[in-house]
Amino acid sequence: MAGLGVGLIGTGYMGKCHALAWNSVASVFGDVDRPRLVALAEVDAELAARKARDLGFAHATSNWRDLLADPDVDVISVTTPNAFHAEMAIAALEAGKHVWCEKPMAPLLGDAERMQAAAGRSGKIAAMGYNYIQNPMIRQIKGLIEQGAIGAVNHVRVEMDEDFMADPQALFYWKSEAASGYGALDDFAVHPLSLLFTLFGHVEAVVTDMVKPYAERPLPDGGTRPVENHDLASVLFRLEGGISGVLMANRSAWGRKGRIALQIFGSQGSILFDQERMNEFELYQNSGDKTQQGFRKILAAPDHHPYDRFIPAPGHGLGFNDLKIIECHELISAINGKPAHLISFGDGLQIERSVHAMARSFAERRWVSVEA
Repeated sequence: MAGLGVGLIGTGYMGKCHALAWNSVASVFGDVDRPRLVALAEVDAELAARKARDLGFAHATSNWRDLLADPDVDVISVTTPNAFHAEMAIAALEAGKHVWCEKPMAPLLGDAERMQAAAGRSGKIAAMGYNYIQNPMIRQIKGLIEQGAIGAVNHVRVEMDEDFMADPQALFYWKSEAASGYGALDDFAVHPLSLLFTLFGHVEAVVTDMVKPYAERPLPDGGTRPVENHDLASVLFRLEGGISGVLMANRSAWGRKGRIALQIFGSQGSILFDQERMNEFELYQNSGDKTQQGFRKILAAPDHHPYDRFIPAPGHGLGFNDLKIIECHELISAINGKPAHLISFGDGLQIERSVHAMARSFAERRWVSVEA
């Protein structure tokens, strides 16, 4: 059987990541037909043609709507800036295509709701690009929690920090525009929210503070422009079952490159994980000889499926793009009617509702319940 016909909109950082996944998924997993890279779209024809050659797509266009009309395209990856997600994803679903859309869904909650409604009407698979949940270590952590390895979880702390906006002299660009969203919350904190959703379920209530470390940023031709969203966010939250939590997100944290530090505390132990050391986590269990208790480091190994599909030896480590390949395989499984480990548009909408509740809490200076 011929593999899925793939269309790609956008070829920047995440566009290339999607393309690498589509190129590699059949070779890595061996149980799916090789996707056909049909066409990609970019902002101008010359760039599109060059990226098609680089990434292995048969055709290129400067009009993303050409992909909607192409009968050879079965699924479309949407990897454009946040403000364009809703229009493109909805159009693709209405054209009868499956959709794989990068996070977040959209800056406006109403647009995210329209995306989910379009997915429901279409009957097609509509999945969000939350690849951190695909880490075999996160899957193992979820299994340990469900097995009661650390008892009843009562508190969670999660921090996400990077320094790509830490320099006060860095030029103003679209991530500082209000049109792109709230800033650290929806551009950024959605990733730890995807982990919380995967491990524990629904965020029920939040109270939030946000900060602009730099009120203005320089423009290329001189002068400055006011920063329109917030690079730092701090949130207290409650999860299903009464679990308390803290979430902190900082896009201006010098020295942090890809940190998602997760601490999970239970009645019988604790689990620590950091995305910057994504091939390991630490487990403490309050059992056995007290003189020998302590955190144990668990290294990724072939027993932590699907690590085994990439590397036959423990401790060698997966990378960010490998998680995208796993996510691509899950997407293909869903399209083929099989169980899949994904953040659907429905799940993504719940994450968006959490984000907007956080923003409303900041605006109103109070605890806010999250719509279920």
